[in-house]
Amino acid sequence: MDLTKLTLSEALAGLKAKKFSATELTQSHIKRIEASKHLNAFITETPDLALSSAENSDNRIARGEMLPLDGIPLAIKDLFCTQGIKTTAGSHILGNFVPHYESTVTSNLWKAGGIMLGKTSMDEFAMGSSNLTSAFGPVINPWHVEGNDKKYVPGGSSGGSCAAIAGDLALGATATDTGGSIRQPASFCGIVGIKPTYGRCSRWGIVAFASSLDQAGPVTKTVEDAALMLEVMAGHDPKDATSVNRPVPHYSKSIGQSIQGLKVGIPKEYRVDGMNKEVAALWDKGIEWLKESGAEIVDVSLPHTKYALPTYYIIAPAEASSNLARYDGIRFGHRSSSAQSLDDLYELTRSEGFGNEVKRRILIGTYALSAGYYEAYYIKAQKVRRLITQDFEEAFKKVDVMLTPTVPSAAFAIGEEPKDPISMYMMDVLTVTLNLAGLPGISIPAGINNEGLPLGLQLISPAFEEERLFKVGAVIEKAADFSKQIEKLRKAS
Repeated sequence: MDLTKLTLSEALAGLKAKKFSATELTQSHIKRIEASKHLNAFITETPDLALSSAENSDNRIARGEMLPLDGIPLAIKDLFCTQGIKTTAGSHILGNFVPHYESTVTSNLWKAGGIMLGKTSMDEFAMGSSNLTSAFGPVINPWHVEGNDKKYVPGGSSGGSCAAIAGDLALGATATDTGGSIRQPASFCGIVGIKPTYGRCSRWGIVAFASSLDQAGPVTKTVEDAALMLEVMAGHDPKDATSVNRPVPHYSKSIGQSIQGLKVGIPKEYRVDGMNKEVAALWDKGIEWLKESGAEIVDVSLPHTKYALPTYYIIAPAEASSNLARYDGIRFGHRSSSAQSLDDLYELTRSEGFGNEVKRRILIGTYALSAGYYEAYYIKAQKVRRLITQDFEEAFKKVDVMLTPTVPSAAFAIGEEPKDPISMYMMDVLTVTLNLAGLPGISIPAGINNEGLPLGLQLISPAFEEERLFKVGAVIEKAADFSKQIEKLRKAS
């Protein structure tokens, strides 16, 4: 039995039944990582720590004291601070930064018995939609097209985590989503990714990009696996002022529930110009699946959607320019060795340490916050953000969830990415609205295009209604039967 092919829930069942040990499960994933170096999914690997943790899991399981995620090998996006283990945020400027503290989300996972395999690569400071901006080189999508030798992007910024799941290097992974960085790479890699409601998971110990938009979430092989991980990751944290103090539901109990009579909204504004025809056809197919399962389809309007991208690309860079001001070569991380003065130190450290995309966003954000433009750009963007939120509030008076594509296209090949930043930013057109409104969304692998690359569908719910996403997501997952689609593709090739 290839233990790396199991889902997280299957692995838990196997461990509980003592069909294999946590050590065996962990060893199989360590070997898989060793054999998959070409994917460049990990920045830092922690095999010794993983095996030590697996031994502890085996001891607990033998005593009948199994924890919720005991013995499950996990990959951690390198934006989460991990005590005693290097944390880079995909950037040279953090150098060999080793935190002396653990993020709340990862701490929750370790308390539940999870095992860390290592830290996954990502777009630098989570700024990107391709994983091409990482200071440690591009991550390669495990999916490829038969008959050509092109390498495809896994999406971003959580590309390393998503590639790790798609490549069977881990059973679950942490990710973060500021404008689509969980859902977009999940779609590109043919896996499940959920961005919870803002405040559902603590941001404490996660390197900040845009504080009012960032949210942690899991990426996994199945909807049920995502529910199991989120049950552990979520919860109130007194150390995070934006963390919401409300009980965490048993999300996994939503799996298999009927959606008879559920109202599903289809926002007309999401049929954007340039959407791939296969993506549009998959969206229509998703609507039919939900109809056949007893849902009622309702057309809805989100009229301010067209302003979402420009709004996001004012607010996010503005917050980034403030958050990244701390990287100055004084307290930690990279420090320029050629500086002749204090001003030199600041300028050279930041110019040497940050990549081009990060510099671009810092400059945009600093401009938007400058004295002459603060009212014209930043304040106006915040007002439009409120209108986008109100659109969702009005729509959710009529429907329970919404269904849309996750991304307007499939993954693109490395070297064939859009060359201008604006075209690259368009990758986020269907995802940024949720971050602006603080709403939860999930991407489910639902189809494969003519080239043989995965396509995802996105579900959106009101705040703190993740249970609906898991319930409806499981219905789409069953109807799509994605694993069967993969089998057909392999037989055809």
